Amino acid sequence: MKAILLVCLFAIAASSARAAETVQVEVQDQAINVYLYEPPGTGPFPLLVLSHGSPRKPEDRLSYGARTLHAQAEAYAAAGVAVAVPVRRGYGGIGRYVEGFGNGRPNYYQAGMTSADDIDAAIAAVSKRPEIDATRIVLMGVSAGGWGSVAAATRGGVLGVVNFAGGRGSKGPDDVNGEPELISAAAQYGGASHVPELWIYSTNDHFFNPPLAQALFHAFTNAGGQATFITAPAYGEDGHTYFSDIPDWRPKVDDFLRKIGFLR
Repeated sequence: MKAILLVCLFAIAASSARAAETVQVEVQDQAINVYLYEPPGTGPFPLLVLSHGSPRKPEDRLSYGARTLHAQAEAYAAAGVAVAVPVRRGYGGIGRYVEGFGNGRPNYYQAGMTSADDIDAAIAAVSKRPEIDATRIVLMGVSAGGWGSVAAATRGGVLGVVNFAGGRGSKGPDDVNGEPELISAAAQYGGASHVPELWIYSTNDHFFNPPLAQALFHAFTNAGGQATFITAPAYGEDGHTYFSDIPDWRPKVDDFLRKIGFLR
């Protein structure tokens, strides 16, 4: 009976958020769709920008669209937060893919900053709305979206970042193209970042395994970045999907969001 009641309460809370609105945003010479979830009422609401990852197979980019990260977005919208989910250039069959990191020696710094351009465009469009509190913006992303969120934060204008398993260049399980270049890029971001961040990586992440995750974190913080690292438990066959386990990570993340003044 208790389990049924909890499920019912969650369903009621989730249904209290409005359906996502599609906002079309221009990024340089291309258009992207931003899916905006808003709570009932007039606000002002804090704004959470959720950023998706990048699959290993190029053809899988077609799967991104209106349902991308919807569970996470709906969970926060039901709690009184406006949530923007930009589907970046080259995903969902829209526009040209621009996040490549080059042949030979990869440029992961620039790849992240390119993702940041799309994140920034979404913020610029949505934060103008009267129901949005533009003084309370947080970036949250997973995988390439976490990496892009860390990159975007170096430009300022946000309260903080929640980075789930951020990185680039995974070719296969525990196989990253150019780990030294990835670590170097993390240091570049750390040297330019001035907001608190929360980094979360699972113990069985096979995109960016624990030793690499620690190397990225230490490069970022040793260069001056402010971040706290959480080691998440193993999740499924590959902990890179831990972002799906909302009930497990939500208390830890919400505690961070309250500490930085995003949640009240």
